[in-house]
Amino acid sequence: MRNNKEIKISVVVPVKNGMDTLPRFIEGIQKQSLLSSCEVVIIDSGSDDGSVEYLKTFDFIKVISIDPKTFNHGATRNLGVTHCNGEFVLMTVQDAWTTDTKFLERMVDHFKDVSVMGVCGQQVIPHHKDKNPHEWFRPQSKGSAKKVKFKTKEAFLTLSPKEQRLSCGWDDVVAMYRKQALVDLPFQPLVFGEDMLWAKMALEKGYALVYDSTVRVFHYHFQFPEYTYKRVLISKFFIYKCFNYFDARTYNYKDYILIVYRNFKWNCAPKWILHNFNIITNHRKATHTLGSAIKNNKIEALETELALNIPQGSQNKI
Repeated sequence: MRNNKEIKISVVVPVKNGMDTLPRFIEGIQKQSLLSSCEVVIIDSGSDDGSVEYLKTFDFIKVISIDPKTFNHGATRNLGVTHCNGEFVLMTVQDAWTTDTKFLERMVDHFKDVSVMGVCGQQVIPHHKDKNPHEWFRPQSKGSAKKVKFKTKEAFLTLSPKEQRLSCGWDDVVAMYRKQALVDLPFQPLVFGEDMLWAKMALEKGYALVYDSTVRVFHYHFQFPEYTYKRVLISKFFIYKCFNYFDARTYNYKDYILIVYRNFKWNCAPKWILHNFNIITNHRKATHTLGSAIKNNKIEALETELALNIPQGSQNKI
């Protein structure tokens, strides 16, 4: 294990049976220009597939084991922070990875501005044949960095609910923090949305946050119909509860035609047409479900139902 004085960056990763993806994740860390000043803190929730044994073979990784029944996106990440020795803490997940050797270096660079308390990057989907080609990353620009800060809590609260939401597009798949900021303002113990809510609280507190779309990790979950429906519903529900904003945007019938057009344009296998039809249909269904619950004052009943059905990602393939 490394000398704590050498560690500048701590990478916190919740893990549960991650052997299918962890080697790729670790390879990305090993390629980092700041590897010598980096540690990885794994919070393992009862893996039984060899993940723990594999991770313990690396001298820059330490594994903290917890009872899987106690896992919680917010609370578990807070626990991870207590085991971090770095001044900066990167939050990510076991199935995300990077091929950018200066990924950590460019994130840390934003903290030269002493007002910056967090930096959020972008997750993208690689051009792999087993991944939905309609979701492949096709950038229209090189990306850029944007700093967001409000002088007072009142200044933030004068924004419309939609504007508040747009300022808080935070993502713990690829977010770095000053450790002290997480000590002073820990995550709420939530099963979903701890990152978005943290961004809201941080901006209310007067912290400066940076969104840098040039800092990217690859990350993909196969969207089988049930996953799409639940994920969209839970995400939009959380946004409604957190920001009092109902994001009614969804697909229209023209999008079905666009799927067919793009499938031919990009020379994709025919199977992806039906797959993306299912995504559109379930996105529309989830949006309608939430809209109906709001209209009919059944939001509390929906909240009770969703609390037990937070969907997890899948590596399934068509």
